[in-house]
Amino acid sequence: MRNVANTTVISNFAAVGRLDLLQRIVKELHIPLEVYKEIKNGQAAGYTFYDDIEQFIMPFSSEGWLRLVTMDETELQLFAPLLSVLDHGEAACLAIAQNRGWGFLTDDRLARRQARAWNLPLSGTMGLLLLAVQDKLVTLDEGNDLLRQMMVVARYRAPHTDLRLILS
Repeated sequence: MRNVANTTVISNFAAVGRLDLLQRIVKELHIPLEVYKEIKNGQAAGYTFYDDIEQFIMPFSSEGWLRLVTMDETELQLFAPLLSVLDHGEAACLAIAQNRGWGFLTDDRLARRQARAWNLPLSGTMGLLLLAVQDKLVTLDEGNDLLRQMMVVARYRAPHTDLRLILS
């Protein structure tokens, strides 16, 4: 299944220098132009972990695994009403996921609520870390260490502080 991601998930992995792990988990990820704009705004605000992110983004790099997508007319119609409660990135992701039947990766509480209301396949940073542990891409201790780093460096407000609580 294809997935579309908002800025939070990408930021959490980028902040701890593990975009490579995110790629290994999802293989390919789609980001709307609105998410790319948020990333560029973050870069301008001094978030250096976004430096050189274009090397991972198609069409800026022919080998990019982050695929830049734009909304079609149907998605724009879904997008507009969402702006009353969500940022542009989350709203664009939701519109695309709903219209194309894709999964949605986010940590944003309000965006997750809307995704559930639309019965969209949904995950976030915590789910991706769990998947990395289950797929043996990292050990449980490494996954917990990454989670702790994300909470400090990216200020990720995780629902749990230990992956063991979810795995049991």
